[in-house]
Amino acid sequence: MKLQFVASIIISGSFIDWRIKLMDVKLIVCLTGMPGAGKTTIAEGLKPKGFEKITMGDAVRAEATRRKIDPTGANLGKLMLELREKNGPGAVAELIKDDIQNSKSDVVLVDGVRSLAEVNVLKKIGTVKILAIHASGDTRYKFLTERGRTDAPSDREDFTKRDSREIGVGMSESIALADETISNNNMTIEELVNTAYNVIKGWMN
Repeated sequence: MKLQFVASIIISGSFIDWRIKLMDVKLIVCLTGMPGAGKTTIAEGLKPKGFEKITMGDAVRAEATRRKIDPTGANLGKLMLELREKNGPGAVAELIKDDIQNSKSDVVLVDGVRSLAEVNVLKKIGTVKILAIHASGDTRYKFLTERGRTDAPSDREDFTKRDSREIGVGMSESIALADETISNNNMTIEELVNTAYNVIKGWMN
């Protein structure tokens, strides 16, 4: 656990009250990568290590539910763009800040970071590292269609449109500037999770 000192001054007349408190500084690991690269697999696989998983997409899905919007891939994509247009490029990260700060885990895995604007939002509340996961288009398409979520691509054209949308909101930038990158093309799930764990463990020291 990392701690930081926060000092505040309260002045009342000639009386100065110094208040010093300790605050936990969490390690926030931003998992970034194109859809289907293996971000969620890593986040789920590392939960037994005591890390908490918070998913950016879940925040958008929750907003869709609140608005009574059918959570298809196309609808969630439109809603994400709408949130960013209305509240700035870090809008989705703003939705999960309280969840991170309220987490009892010292290491929080944020699944699905799309841009440096989102990273910058999270830097205000903890120590941030970016872990990028790369996988080929064929690998990702196979995984997304087999996963069977409501936002799964209906065909290759839909898959390509989703990739373009993700790149359009800054995904390529967050991948390019990652602190570490894992290539997930010929790995088993166990190998992928263990590789990610070893990287994160190095950041914890």
